[in-house]
Amino acid sequence: MHLFLSVLLVINGLHVSVQTAGRRSAQSVNRYYRSRLTVSNGMNWGSWGLKDMCPSGTYAAGFSLKVRLETATNEMIFLKIIIYLINKTLFFHSWGQWTEIKWCPCCFLTAFQLRVESFQGIGDDTAANNIRFKCSGGSLLHGDGTSWGEWGEWGPTCQGRAICGIKTRIEEPGSGDNTALNDAHMYCCD
Repeated sequence: MHLFLSVLLVINGLHVSVQTAGRRSAQSVNRYYRSRLTVSNGMNWGSWGLKDMCPSGTYAAGFSLKVRLETATNEMIFLKIIIYLINKTLFFHSWGQWTEIKWCPCCFLTAFQLRVESFQGIGDDTAANNIRFKCSGGSLLHGDGTSWGEWGEWGPTCQGRAICGIKTRIEEPGSGDNTALNDAHMYCCD
């Protein structure tokens, strides 16, 4: 069986809860960031995409996973992490079902941790299989991924207000195991 997983990070403005209205908000590709968060257990398959930043004055406040069960093989895959205000139908990989959005009860996302399966040799490789976030109010949000792999160390906590951008390492479909998400960098803004 094949379990595809994808993450949508939901962003909020400083004082207002923002819901998607069927189109992307303007990105601030060149938005100044104060710090970059990384984790030590990301894998090396695929290539790094471009840095995507939230619009000025907005920050990540929650996330949702996109999951699809396949019967051909036995792997779970993060397809992509996105920090946009977007309609779910505009998501890069269209397969799968969205889980409920997990919101920080107060404030914004400030740190992350990946669950990653190490290289399997001749077995199926899955790379990143789940994600956790810390909220600025002290809460932890746990993704609905699988138990494959091990949780790595927490990345550092934001220097700045909260997570405001992302860059991901993705293995595109058709490259053997199709591990999809292998690693991520998050950016923090004031």
